[in-house]
Amino acid sequence: MKTQKIYDIIGIGIGPFNLGMAALAAPLEDLSAIFFDQAPVFNWHPGMMLSDVTLQVPFMADLVTLADPTSPYSFLNFMKQTDRLYKFYIREDFYILRKEYNAYCKWVIDKLPSCQFNQKVLSTAYDEAEQYYKLIVEDQRNLEKQTFYTRKLVLGTGTIPKMPDFITPGKHPKVIHTSEYLNYKNELLKQQSVSIIGSGQSAAEIFSDLLPETENGLELKWFTRPDRFFPMEYSKLTLELTSPEYVDHFYNLPDEKRKQVLSKQNSLFKGINYDLINQIFDKLYELSVDGEEPNVKLSPNCQLNGITTTADGRSDLHFYHTEIEKEFVQQTDFVVVATGYKYKEPAFLKGINHRISRNKDNLYSVGRNYAIDINNNEVFVQNAELHTHGFVTPDLGMGAYRNSSIINTVLGREAYRVEKKIAFQSFGMAAADEINNPLKEILETETGILSANINI
Repeated sequence: MKTQKIYDIIGIGIGPFNLGMAALAAPLEDLSAIFFDQAPVFNWHPGMMLSDVTLQVPFMADLVTLADPTSPYSFLNFMKQTDRLYKFYIREDFYILRKEYNAYCKWVIDKLPSCQFNQKVLSTAYDEAEQYYKLIVEDQRNLEKQTFYTRKLVLGTGTIPKMPDFITPGKHPKVIHTSEYLNYKNELLKQQSVSIIGSGQSAAEIFSDLLPETENGLELKWFTRPDRFFPMEYSKLTLELTSPEYVDHFYNLPDEKRKQVLSKQNSLFKGINYDLINQIFDKLYELSVDGEEPNVKLSPNCQLNGITTTADGRSDLHFYHTEIEKEFVQQTDFVVVATGYKYKEPAFLKGINHRISRNKDNLYSVGRNYAIDINNNEVFVQNAELHTHGFVTPDLGMGAYRNSSIINTVLGREAYRVEKKIAFQSFGMAAADEINNPLKEILETETGILSANINI
């Protein structure tokens, strides 16, 4: 009887984070890993693949560099192997184009046989006697099923577009999420008016992309609930909040305090690129030079509470002004909703649900090592730990750090060096006490000497 291979890791979902895991796992001879994705090919946010849009993190936040700068799967090696490194050098810009990042990821995938697409994980189970996980995987091309076994699972199934509850799929044909933007752009350009709802980067990118069309008669409206169109905070000391020690600090806060802290950190991960905000203003200024106001409406403090479709197929947007505290209605031909993404727990986890640790809100109880199973070392998550590890969770720059931590946990050794402290600042009382200890000792010593002198 043929012995079934038991993998050390099976990764489910191949987005940037699990792809980074695959790239870091590839050179390790004592680690066997395979990764599945039900999609036919890798394509990172194709609906927002605008030609001139860049990542919001530097190129060093690629799949591997911050874990292993010598990796053959780095972005710089991709540029070298595709004869673009000198062009990149002359460009002198750390922020790479989003479509270039997508091409880089595809290049890495072509070099990794461990990454298998068109493979849908149907179910998971756990064998108590053998202490491994059993997966049923279906090939989407021929619907053939195979069984795979693994000691560890890494869930990288990603997030899905988040729409307001009052928007019913299929009921509002001219209301789309930003993730579908390029699929509908030609139709958008045929409308008399388009409204964008949201305050983040995606909303700004679409507004900027459509803004030149206002010279051709398009009426463009942008509504946002915050009191301003705010930039993402990107100062260097603020960036230290993406450090391992800040993650430690945040992780050790009580649940309710973590919720409070996250609610105040929107500008750290939900704002707009500073340069893009300025570009938008400059374009508006350019459009106003001839003395005519641009065919544009920008409205902060506007909370969208509902959408109704009129008899002629247009949309009535029902708003509440959060400062004036009054309701009002705006009519538009087409709506683009920029309300972000949310995590959706994969259905295949049902078979091992009894092994998943959860908190009182039924969210994953994620360990500091990113494990969610009852033994805290078998099932790991990628980008599903916002509530436990903080705003840095979806940041591409922390992918290599998280993957290094998971790989080291699985192997029981430090395959990749993981920095413990990189920030100049301290985030908790314990760290502050350590800094003050030398002074405390000096004071205690001097007090003792002084007391001795008085006694004499």
